[in-house]
Amino acid sequence: MYRRIIPLLTAAAIGLAAAPSAFACGSAGYSYAGISSRTSVYGVGATLTSLAAPAVQNGHVAGWVGVGGPGLGPHGSTEWIQVGYSGFPGLRVGSLYYEVTLPGKAPTYHEVSSHIHPGERHRVAVLEVAHHMNWWRVWVDGHAASRPYHLPGSHGAWRGIATAESWGGGMRACNLYSYRFNRVAVAHHPGGNWKLVNAVYPMHQGDNRFVPRSTSSFVARTTTLPHAPTPLPTTPTTRGRQPGRTANNAPTSTSTAAAPPTTTAAAPVDPPAATDPAAPVDAAPPADPPAPVDPNDPGDPGDPGHGVTP
Repeated sequence: MYRRIIPLLTAAAIGLAAAPSAFACGSAGYSYAGISSRTSVYGVGATLTSLAAPAVQNGHVAGWVGVGGPGLGPHGSTEWIQVGYSGFPGLRVGSLYYEVTLPGKAPTYHEVSSHIHPGERHRVAVLEVAHHMNWWRVWVDGHAASRPYHLPGSHGAWRGIATAESWGGGMRACNLYSYRFNRVAVAHHPGGNWKLVNAVYPMHQGDNRFVPRSTSSFVARTTTLPHAPTPLPTTPTTRGRQPGRTANNAPTSTSTAAAPPTTTAAAPVDPPAATDPAAPVDAAPPADPPAPVDPNDPGDPGDPGHGVTP
């Protein structure tokens, strides 16, 4: 689901923001609304809320945070890791998922929960493992939600992305969604040191609206809010792969549809221990003092913040 972000970021110094009124509802390819950090990070997280049940005619919708993208790995290989919400045709509830692409491998989609209802909120993050360069893990509500994954060349190389996306699956589809990203934070060191993101590239295109509340909080939604549109007939897509990306942490914008990711992964491989061979591979990131509050961010009632966990 990371296919087309980078072209967006490189175009017009990342100022790409087409007026929604210029587009009819729907697209056959990928389109996005969100932000990218201006600098490389060692993790990115946000409190993600589903504001409405997704309404998907074809393809998928998603709201996620992550790093990596097409062509960003060694020798131009594709690799990324992301976590967030997804929605598919025929379903009026979303899913909580993470997706990983390893160099030379197809993306793998992993469903954490299949019942994400409107108003549900989770703190999601991807973070480089402390003392294990190029190893990354997914976190949900302060708990590890994945095994560590080795992403060569990722250390200090990628920007953080927080975005919503819609993919029409090769058919012009009016897919509808609404997600809130609150207190988007980035890690300044592997394993933690989280701070609110304060320098970003905003992006939005097509029927996707980017509604900022502060530098670190925004709503991403379609111009029309979800209203359960009629599914299109004979869709060629399958439920799987596709919350996707592009280079240096940006959703891509080519129109070629990607094949669904495989959902079976190779046997887990853990990173080598740092100094003590008996030491655990990873542990919850150390508690950091709460990051400074953004005076322009009204906050989110019930949001526990971002300083203690990813």
